[in-house]
Amino acid sequence: MLNKYTLFFISYLLTVSMVFSQNSSDKLPLSSLLLTLEKSYDIKFSYSDNDVKNIFIPKPKEGISIENLISYLNKETFLQFKTLDNRYVTVSFLNKYISVCGSVLDANSLEPLFLTSVKVNGYKLGTTTNSKGLFYLKNVPVNATLTISFISFKTKIITAKELFSTHCKEVFLEEETEELSEIIMPKFLTAGLHKNADGSTVLDTEKFGILPGLIEPDILKTIKILPGVESINESISNINVRGGTNDQNLVLWDGIKMYHSGHFFGLISAYNPYLTKKISVTKNGTSSAFSDGVSSTIKMETSNKITNKLSGGGGFNLLSADAFVQVPIKKNLEVHISARRSFTDVINTPTYNNYFSRSFQNNSISSSAVNNTESKFYFYDYSFKFLYDVNYNHAIRANFIHIKNNLDYQEKYTTNTTTIEENSTLKQENLGANITWQANWDSKFSSNVSLFFSDYKINSSDYNKDSDQYQTQFNNVLETEIKVDTKYEFSDILHFTNGLVLNEIGVKNTTTVNAPTFSKTDKNVLLKSAFYSEIKYHKKNTYARFGVRTNYFDKFTKFVVEPRINIRQQLNTEVSIKLEGEFKNQTTAQKIDFEDNFLGIEKRRWILSDDKNTPIIKSKQASFGAAYSKNKLYVDITGFYKKADGITAVNQGFYNNTQTLNSIGNYEVKGVEFLVNKQTDKISTWLSYTYAKNNYTFDIFNPTTFANSLDITHSLSAAFNYNFTKFLKVSFGGVLRSGKPYTTPIVGNETIESGNRTIVNYNNPNQEKLDNFFRLDLSGSYDFNFSEAIKSTVRIGFTNLTDKNNTIDSYYVVDETSENNVRRVNNYSLPFTPNLSFRINF
Repeated sequence: MLNKYTLFFISYLLTVSMVFSQNSSDKLPLSSLLLTLEKSYDIKFSYSDNDVKNIFIPKPKEGISIENLISYLNKETFLQFKTLDNRYVTVSFLNKYISVCGSVLDANSLEPLFLTSVKVNGYKLGTTTNSKGLFYLKNVPVNATLTISFISFKTKIITAKELFSTHCKEVFLEEETEELSEIIMPKFLTAGLHKNADGSTVLDTEKFGILPGLIEPDILKTIKILPGVESINESISNINVRGGTNDQNLVLWDGIKMYHSGHFFGLISAYNPYLTKKISVTKNGTSSAFSDGVSSTIKMETSNKITNKLSGGGGFNLLSADAFVQVPIKKNLEVHISARRSFTDVINTPTYNNYFSRSFQNNSISSSAVNNTESKFYFYDYSFKFLYDVNYNHAIRANFIHIKNNLDYQEKYTTNTTTIEENSTLKQENLGANITWQANWDSKFSSNVSLFFSDYKINSSDYNKDSDQYQTQFNNVLETEIKVDTKYEFSDILHFTNGLVLNEIGVKNTTTVNAPTFSKTDKNVLLKSAFYSEIKYHKKNTYARFGVRTNYFDKFTKFVVEPRINIRQQLNTEVSIKLEGEFKNQTTAQKIDFEDNFLGIEKRRWILSDDKNTPIIKSKQASFGAAYSKNKLYVDITGFYKKADGITAVNQGFYNNTQTLNSIGNYEVKGVEFLVNKQTDKISTWLSYTYAKNNYTFDIFNPTTFANSLDITHSLSAAFNYNFTKFLKVSFGGVLRSGKPYTTPIVGNETIESGNRTIVNYNNPNQEKLDNFFRLDLSGSYDFNFSEAIKSTVRIGFTNLTDKNNTIDSYYVVDETSENNVRRVNNYSLPFTPNLSFRINF
């Protein structure tokens, strides 16, 4: 049997033979032809090797005169052949014009790029490619260069001589990623997770592998595996990055700031992962183009390129069904659509029952065991994206997204012969839209103008038949923003970015009661503007980004300046170090209200800074780390420090007797993140550990400094992924972390009188900690194809394999029937829960 080296050698010889035979029959290299002609005609050509390089012409007829030979050579080339005497012939460039042609292709997909710009530099001459990616130009100066550019791709400059050929030369353009830097780890933890030079982590949903317990690339569940990222109550609506609250994460979907992130009140990500192409998570060293989110930036992007191919997919799991499609309308116009809806109001699966119990525990909806309760809960989300390439230098993108949770329930009480009904509703939704104009003005200067609006609403209505009282609550955030971003490329390694932002946020909170009549409405509006500037240098082993953002708040006549820094240096082929730092601010926060809440289900409502009772939250953060990478072993250790000023007691969620007072303070967190990841062809296994010490400081409390409600001192996670085959994969892993702090009543004096009410007399806040949290998860995936064009995947996942009853929160309520007149209420994590998904893509 022939070995691979023998086969390679034979293939090589065959290829060379074919090329040689083709060239000999059609065209000959000019350099070798001139040598042959010198012998045939006993003449001497004087030329530079560079001038005749890569020129192929047909062989002239034999026996023609020298005069006819010289005329033939002048006609077939863009060179000048001139006879000095009967023996010597000079060869030189003429200041003349040639015809050029080329075929422009996507370097990744090898698809032709329609409407690519082709310009002759220094001349008013240019064209665009046709539907096959081809272009032709006549009368091009022989010494000219051409700039070939296409929106969202790297510009290429090529000489006219390289394009002088009867066979159009193929020109490959590489896709350009504006915001994301070079990938330094193509596979991080699992397929589809990448590590970038700027420290951000990117999830590519199209290439996503498998993670413990997950049946799909749930965007927000996936980022919880990263060191320093926790969920204090295992909800994706409560993601805590380096000790920060969930409202301190800036969540962007195609440039739209989103105020709502979860279905099923936080147990499922509200963003369809199958149309969302990339998600990047930045914990520190954020680009100055972004503000808000003093803890992190979570940036989601859908596909931004016109594919000219009909593609899509769909599937279902035990909670919902979804579908997405990409439809080309014209060569330069395409629409992307996605939609998902739960069937939880029609079918109750075991997964739904567990999610329902977990979401609605300890409120009136969970009392179905006592009362005759009927409830209907469903969620949906859908999105549209329109992609239009105006021409080769300008593109317009428009997006729309709508997310909604809807709960309707009815309780019936029977007393003697009287039946009392109580009807309640809870609706939570976020609408968003964005339009963007992308422009390449030349090979170095580009701009991006975008406009978005985001409209978040949550409202509830509750009718109590016993008291004949009807109560409504409403929270609304409306934000609009226009942003102008410019980028100048001094070279491939040095980029300079500037931008201007105008932003307006309005927040409204309303509560009404009919008996006794009561109505309260708070509405605040804040106009702010910002200018940012940033320079990025990236060459070989060095990545550096320096930026500054200046914010102006019109209502407060206040400037806030935010410097940013992000440096990574590769010391050798194995070791790199990184330094990150930033100042950030945000003007919105979530107030946590345990009494004035939405049916006891959603206790958070958005509020807006007034620079007095609710200050602008400002953070300072620095981190330094080192990474080692060799033979698919990756080790990363990072130390960090963060301080956030301007937080209020009402948005921290701890129980005490003074939480409703106007108390302003800060939190300070110090910690270390450690990660080790080993990969082979079939295995990827990792261990992650985070140590952090997180404390509040509030002058109004005693003691003034105490544990943060999000103080998770130790957090350990590990996982093992194994690929049995290319199609069959399994993932097993678990989490072990410290319990969260909580507050207990004063022993012997558990209740006190407050006006005409009896309330819990809490001790100093957060002096106790819940038991450790522990959970094991398992998932499996199998891929198979119905045909070459139709691919399918079946996945099964198990959450909390041991069915451990983890306590995720604990508080006390007044109960005169209990000992000491108080009763402890515990909230528990999701029990053992199976889930299954099936998908088809085409």
